Amino acid sequence: MKAAQEMPEAKGPETGVVADSVGNWVDRLAPPATRPFLRLARADRPAGTWLLLLPCWWGIALAAAATGPRWADLWLAIACAAGAFLMRGAGCTWNDITDREFDAAVARTRSRPIPSGQVSVKGALAFLVLQVALGGAILMTFNVPAIVTGLVSLGPVALYPFAKRFTWWPQLFLGIAFNWGALVGWVAHTGSLGAPAVALYLAGMVWTLFYDTIYAHQDKEDDALIGVKSTARLFGADSAKWLGGFLIASVALMTIAVLWALLPGAANPLVLALCLAAPWAFGWHMLWQMRGLDIDSPETCLRLFRANRDTGLLVALFLAAGAIVRLILG
Repeated sequence: MKAAQEMPEAKGPETGVVADSVGNWVDRLAPPATRPFLRLARADRPAGTWLLLLPCWWGIALAAAATGPRWADLWLAIACAAGAFLMRGAGCTWNDITDREFDAAVARTRSRPIPSGQVSVKGALAFLVLQVALGGAILMTFNVPAIVTGLVSLGPVALYPFAKRFTWWPQLFLGIAFNWGALVGWVAHTGSLGAPAVALYLAGMVWTLFYDTIYAHQDKEDDALIGVKSTARLFGADSAKWLGGFLIASVALMTIAVLWALLPGAANPLVLALCLAAPWAFGWHMLWQMRGLDIDSPETCLRLFRANRDTGLLVALFLAAGAIVRLILG
């Protein structure tokens, strides 16, 4: 609470809400003075935090299944959860600072804290520094290779908000930033970067192309009017074909990651089967999304985007089960 009390004062009505996120815990329970900042960090929308966190858990769990779990992995999982919350909030804050003029021109986003005047740019910058500092303090509890790996991620995070200005593939830049945790999680457990972690990271990147293309279809009309690029606009009516390709590629890359991690050590068949169930479940859940996809329905696109928490959680659960079985069997 002390940190919240020391935040720069928000401007505008304390009860201001964001149009596409109403009636959440921030609106109901948070102290009025903190609400604009919590909305700025998207604390009222946990889906993004999950999507940043889950690749971290993938990396830890796959490394544990390959080399054997340790008690320290529990701290890594908890620390990654706290770090994902903070760094997702920092990324959203930075995104809203850089995109404030675009957000003011889009119906779905013009009520966000900065374009609506609830938070000043100066206040948002101070809040950004606070979140990055807290996230950095958590990162410093990891081993040195993981700290270095984590710090490198700041580059893609800083670049992402500008991608939509110069490329039709901003979702690729989001994937580069959002799945870095797969590398950090693996390195935090093993102490070095390995090929399985890279394959897992690439699987996550393609998955991000899948779910964020769906998400981007919500804003495609406004984006066209203001000149913002996206894969949703690029693919248009062919989006389903591209999404199918992303599904196949991400499942294949994740399968390669699992085999690369486990086969060199002559893995126990049960451990291998559980870990291979991760990409299988991953693919089936994405296929379920595609069956219900309507790219012209913003409500459907938002619902399917949020469903990707479960997509990624299935992977984490199966990989963690493989790690636990390895611990039990020795």
